[in-house]
Amino acid sequence: MSGPRIAPALIHEVRTGLLATPKRLPPSLFYDAAGSALFERITELPEYYPTRTERGILQSHAADMLGSAGSDLDLVELGSGSSAKTHLLLRALLERQGHGVYAPIDVSSSALDQATAALAASFPQLDVRPVHADYREGLASLKRHGTRRLVLFLGSTIGNFDPIHATFFLRSVRETLQPGDALLIGMDQAKAPAILIPAYDDSLGITARFNLNVLARLNREWGADFRLESFRHAALWNELESRIEMHLESQARQTIHIAALGLDIVMEIGERIHTENSYKYRPGVGESILQEAGWTLERNWMDEQRWFALHLARA
Repeated sequence: MSGPRIAPALIHEVRTGLLATPKRLPPSLFYDAAGSALFERITELPEYYPTRTERGILQSHAADMLGSAGSDLDLVELGSGSSAKTHLLLRALLERQGHGVYAPIDVSSSALDQATAALAASFPQLDVRPVHADYREGLASLKRHGTRRLVLFLGSTIGNFDPIHATFFLRSVRETLQPGDALLIGMDQAKAPAILIPAYDDSLGITARFNLNVLARLNREWGADFRLESFRHAALWNELESRIEMHLESQARQTIHIAALGLDIVMEIGERIHTENSYKYRPGVGESILQEAGWTLERNWMDEQRWFALHLARA
C-alpha cells in the first residue's frame, strides 16, 4: 500500500461503513486532488444549478451581507475548495474595510494551494491564512485578529449532514465562536426531482466519475482492488427524507480486498455503497435547524425562483 498516512478515525469510519448493511463510505473521501478537480467541473455543468444560483445571490447582495455581519471582520470559510464564489465576498470586504484576514479551511491541500495562489494574485492586500484540516479542528485552531468573525459555510454543504447531525455540527461551530460572531450558510431548497436528479447525474458523466473516484482513491491510498468498471453511479431522490442520495452499485458478484483494513468484502449484483446525501430543505426546516443549534437568525437572501437560500445567523 502507498500514499499518505491515514487517520485512525477515518480507518474506523471506512471499516464500519463497509461492514454495515447497507454499505456506506464517508463523503470526505471525495476530496483528494482528483476529486476536488472533478467537483470544480461539476460546478460549471448546466445541470448543476446550486453553484450558479448561490453565486447570483452573492453577486447581488455581498455588500449587504457583510454590512449585516458587522465591522472589522475576519472571514473564515469551512470547506473552502477553490474559494471562487468567496471572491465576491472578499472584494466587498476589502471595499468596506480596506484590509482583511481570510482563513480558508479544507481537507484538500491541493485545493488550498490553488486557492491561496489565486487569492494572492487577485487581492494582494488580503491576509490569507489557509488551514489544512477538517472543519472542527481548523476552526478551533484559529487565532482571532479582527473584532468579529464571520464564518462562511457555502454551497449547501450542510445538506451532507442528516438533520440531527446538522444541528449537532452547527452547535459545535457556535461553541467555538464569541458572542457577536456570525455565520453565513447556504441551504439548497427542495424542488422538483426533474431538476434535482440531473444536477447529480449529469449528461457528461462528470458526477459519475466524481463518485467512482472514491473507489479509485481507496485503490491508490488504501491498497484496495475495486474494479471501477464493475460499479455504476446512481443518484436517487428520497422524497420521504427530502434528499438526493448518491450510491455506487455493484454490477457483478465480486470480492474486494482493502489492504489498509486487512479486510475482504463481498458485494452482490445490485448491492450498493451509499456515498453521499444532499438534503434539500423545505420551507422553515433550515431555519429550525439553526435555531435548534442555538443561533439567532437575522437575515436571509434568496434567488427569484427561491431555489437557494443564504442565511445570516448570530452567535
